[in-house]
Amino acid sequence: MRIDIISVLPELIKSPFDASILRRAIDKNLIEVFFHDLKDYSSSKRRQVDDYQFGGGSGMVLMIEPIKKCIDSLKSQRTYDEIIYMSPDGRMLDQKISNKLSLKKNLIILCGHYKGVDQRVRDSLITMEISIGDYVLSGGELPAAVLCDSIIRLIPGVLGNETSALTDSYQDNLLAPPVYTRPSNFQDMIVPEILLSGDQKKIEEWREKKAIERTKNLRPDIFD
Repeated sequence: MRIDIISVLPELIKSPFDASILRRAIDKNLIEVFFHDLKDYSSSKRRQVDDYQFGGGSGMVLMIEPIKKCIDSLKSQRTYDEIIYMSPDGRMLDQKISNKLSLKKNLIILCGHYKGVDQRVRDSLITMEISIGDYVLSGGELPAAVLCDSIIRLIPGVLGNETSALTDSYQDNLLAPPVYTRPSNFQDMIVPEILLSGDQKKIEEWREKKAIERTKNLRPDIFD
């Protein structure tokens, strides 16, 4: 998979890809991530990519021209499955979206900034808009990093255990059951006996029961 990330401040998003699982995925050549500074596509000597909004109002708006230049340049080299805009009013990111995107080959992610992007970008260039929550951040860089992490970890070979991602919360519309590790008894807090029994069938039945209980109690909206 290849992911191209367009940003006014690409340095804000690079660090998550320099460590841990994302770094290993890149080192294994399972994923390619490229960062594009939108200012490199400005036609202004001052590398301007934003301007005041028509009709007045506070806040600057990212201009359509540099964004289109960047996207057109990328599209001239390959076909992209989705061109994604990170926006607080986009579709809420969930596991189903991540699963779907993890099967794609080429993605572009556009990070908003300031007051957002010229609406014509959204109308004519963007194929998918994604939000990570009902709140506003300074830019789309952190949401883009969240989206990439949720996608990349699902790619076969990225995680050490191929089945690990399949047992995460939300994969089956349930929260994950409780998990435990050594020691089995810590200050009289004891691991459930069933997990030490070695009876895999009963363990899986216990996990499913606990997953249902947790989902009912913590996220009844999902359970319903």
